[in-house]
Amino acid sequence: MSKIELIATATFGLEAVVAREVRELGYEDLMVEDARVTFAGDEAAVCRANLWLRTADRVLLKMGEFKALTFDELFEKTRALPWPDWIPENAAFPVQGKSVKSQLHSVPDCQAIVKKAVVEKMKQKYKREWFQETGPQYTIEVALLKDMVTLTIDTSGAGLHKRGYRKLGSQAPLKETLAAAMVLLSRWHPEHTLIDPFCGSGTIPIEAALIGSNLAPGLHRAFASEKWPVISKALWAKAREEAKGLAYYTQPLHIIGSDIDGEVLSLARYHARQAGVEEKVFFQKLPVSGLRSKHKYGYIICNPPYGERLGDTKQAEDLYRETGKTFKALDTWSFYILAAHPNFERLFGRKPDKKRKLYNGRIQCNYYQYYGPRPPRKIEPFEETTL
Repeated sequence: MSKIELIATATFGLEAVVAREVRELGYEDLMVEDARVTFAGDEAAVCRANLWLRTADRVLLKMGEFKALTFDELFEKTRALPWPDWIPENAAFPVQGKSVKSQLHSVPDCQAIVKKAVVEKMKQKYKREWFQETGPQYTIEVALLKDMVTLTIDTSGAGLHKRGYRKLGSQAPLKETLAAAMVLLSRWHPEHTLIDPFCGSGTIPIEAALIGSNLAPGLHRAFASEKWPVISKALWAKAREEAKGLAYYTQPLHIIGSDIDGEVLSLARYHARQAGVEEKVFFQKLPVSGLRSKHKYGYIICNPPYGERLGDTKQAEDLYRETGKTFKALDTWSFYILAAHPNFERLFGRKPDKKRKLYNGRIQCNYYQYYGPRPPRKIEPFEETTL
């Protein structure tokens, strides 16, 4: 198989998490930049990266990178790339674009020029003047940053956060990729209890259950590149069989999601069923003030409501104060809290051991990390599923 370059795109702040995931898949030759991790692989890496990456947004095939100051340069250097090696005669190949701090700032013009250049290259290969574009999808992106052009083809199709289990919406959903990142950043181990007292439609507990069971997040969805002739069905089948073989289906987990909204909890239970982790997660209706646990050690990972997003700011502030008082009683637990309020630390009543800037959609947040004491090596056995 040939060596190719792939780009795992990432939300700002999650690049290091994505890079760790790429390395864990066995791809060591990588480069980490803002919002992307570039790595070397082969055709099988397209399948494995799409199936396994929990925190990346997409997996892109990198076709080329060059400097372009004029539209002529953009056209000629784009046409020089080996597009027909990947794109078949009947393919649909729309072009998307973006431009930041570049002389070629007109995105529609850049898109049109790239499209024309790819068509010209295809004409040379396939000896025809017109392409109907009725076949598999090859979405091309032209991205310009400070006059450097990166040309890619999207191998994922729908974004990787669309695992396939969340069919129904809630008022303020957390992206699956960000929820998975929150769990991975906590270094939670499946032997420990994990609670989300603001679980909403269940994304954090479900992503934790997928991680704890080593279930590939993309196992039950389709990808654009599955229809590409150059990546064989056998490669996809092998990658899916590998993923199934690595799953810990019988791994015992103690993951709890609670919320004050009974209706949204019904969504959470539905989503857990769709994700195949219904028996791994327990949901119950409970205000944060009622949070208790018989377990001495554990993790709380949560995304409390933001004033900007759910209700007014004062309600959110009162909730942060109440949360701080409740968590204080769990003095041997670790807390990981995503919040956007600039005065969260004061309202919660405690400075974090560490905080990390993350983005929930367009909302800038901090991920506040409070470390509990290290538990003894022997983990206490799980008791009945209760807070």
